[in-house]
Amino acid sequence: MSMTDPISDFLTRIRNGIRARKQAVECPRSNIKLRLAEILRDEGFLQSVATVEDNKQGLIKLDLRYDGRNGNAITGMRRVSRPGQRAYVPAKGVPRVRNGLGIAILSTSQGVMTDREARTKGVGGEVLCEVW
Repeated sequence: MSMTDPISDFLTRIRNGIRARKQAVECPRSNIKLRLAEILRDEGFLQSVATVEDNKQGLIKLDLRYDGRNGNAITGMRRVSRPGQRAYVPAKGVPRVRNGLGIAILSTSQGVMTDREARTKGVGGEVLCEVW
């Protein structure tokens, strides 16, 4: 099976993991997915992120985060820029997600970062996804 959109796959694995009430999910490792995972962890959406070596590209193990009432830290995630329809924004057009309650993750010339960081640094880029 050829993977046309690894980032969509990554988001879907997290989404499915949440629905299935899993403690952790694993997905194939890539630098961009690792960076996405680290941002989600730093923003409080994931408990922890670890890389696991296998004999191929390696895996990322994500520990999902639930609050006491079994609610999840992530209520929704949406892939914005897709291989068939890329979504680029200028520095001034960086989107706000759920009035700032959520985050947009952008791939910019200065690396992958949140919408907040992009605004601070005054850079635009490709909007990879939104998480809230």
